Amino acid sequence: MKKALEHLTDKEEETMLLLWEHGPCPVKDLVEHFSEPRPHINTVSSFVRALEKKGYVSHEQGRYGGFNYFAIKSKADYGRNTVGKIVKRYFGSPFSLVSNLIEDEQIDAEQLRQLLGMVENKKTPGL
Repeated sequence: MKKALEHLTDKEEETMLLLWEHGPCPVKDLVEHFSEPRPHINTVSSFVRALEKKGYVSHEQGRYGGFNYFAIKSKADYGRNTVGKIVKRYFGSPFSLVSNLIEDEQIDAEQLRQLLGMVENKKTPGL
């Protein structure tokens, strides 16, 4: 089982989204991708250092002496980890989550059949 990823603040998550979309890049370029009002370069540098400490980001020597920062955790892994936490915290189980989606009419019978097909295709013979 994979180790759960460490929690990110909203600004750290925003920084990761920008790195997934635009990285690798130096902090000064990353600042330009934030929406207005943009945080100060020192603030973004603090976000990146925190992300590096948490194991989400690494860096390499840039072409002109600075560092280029890049994500070392995938957006998909972060998404799965986040969904898992939400399911556990707010629904208790995947079954409860799907039950709520059905009740709120956010998933229909055809989508449920597709999900069931996915589950059935994942079964390993002999288990």
